Amino acid sequence: MKVAPSDDVIARGRRAIVRRKRSGDAQDEYRWRSDPDLAQFDASRPVQAPYESYERNWSFDYRFTDMSRRSFAIEDEHGRHIGNVMYYNKDAVRGEAEIGISIGEARCWSQGYGSDALEAVVRGLFAASDLDRLYLHTLDWNARAQQAFRKAGFEISGTSWRDGHTFIIMEVLRDWLEQPRVPAERPRVAV
Repeated sequence: MKVAPSDDVIARGRRAIVRRKRSGDAQDEYRWRSDPDLAQFDASRPVQAPYESYERNWSFDYRFTDMSRRSFAIEDEHGRHIGNVMYYNKDAVRGEAEIGISIGEARCWSQGYGSDALEAVVRGLFAASDLDRLYLHTLDWNARAQQAFRKAGFEISGTSWRDGHTFIIMEVLRDWLEQPRVPAERPRVAV
């Protein structure tokens, strides 16, 4: 069992570990992003480029990120890379950022990893930043994702239309941290 070094760990949930990306993550991400079934959850087309081209772009993004957007890997409790979580469109003036998550390993769907990782990241972002609002877009037909987002504290705040798809906009506000929670459900956060 490989476990993320503690200095790689961004946040810990009950089962999910959110860590900095490593160069070896590119292969998993290429496999997920070139899968047509997974692409439909992002309302996108699967990656068609050869791996070498994808990896070159991935490596550039890996080395040259800025603070307005960051992407992290999600591991299960056995140290396996199962997905990614990211924030982007960070607006310091408005105190908000958009967040996204993808569990690429189908065997891990509906197991609670997504909501666990997302809640840990939400808590970590609010604790380590001046952000007051995190929001996301999810396809209107993706009930499983909407349920996971609700578990992580998000509530529906609107809808949008893009490229022929209807998206549900969900948000979580900083004051969500102040709401009473069952102690056993509180993830550990190390940001």
